[in-house]
Amino acid sequence: MNNKPEPPLESGLFKIPQSVLVVIHTPALEVLLIRRTDAGTWQSVTGSKDFEHEDWHSTAVREVQEETGIDALHVDCRLRDWGLENVYEIYPAWRWRYAPQVSHNTERVFGLCVPTAQAVQLHDKEHTAWQWLPWREAADTCFSASNAEAILMLPRCLS
Repeated sequence: MNNKPEPPLESGLFKIPQSVLVVIHTPALEVLLIRRTDAGTWQSVTGSKDFEHEDWHSTAVREVQEETGIDALHVDCRLRDWGLENVYEIYPAWRWRYAPQVSHNTERVFGLCVPTAQAVQLHDKEHTAWQWLPWREAADTCFSASNAEAILMLPRCLS
């Protein structure tokens, strides 16, 4: 894991401890995973709000675009807020990104159905590779427990 400090956020403020997790999948339940540059672990799209009043939906759309190049608002895509929030402790190695009193993050879960497994355009400073996997295999491949749980919920969230 890279513990080297990154430049401050463009706004000069700390990261906001509110993020989205977006499980991108096909109707056949193939799930897109992307590998983090800093840790080498596999995950779905994740990312923090850019400002306090940014709504969850806008954050999800922006993060999907930034991390994969997929337009979540395209007519052939279906972005759904699962109405699920996970609260977890921020790993100590990443706490420097947040205000000193912050120790936990709230993560809102979304699903994004795309028509087919497709090539994606990664944000090369954040991710090094991508793969489409069957949903159970994708859940087993994720580093994050909340990400794995969300993928395992996929069949129920679609019915």
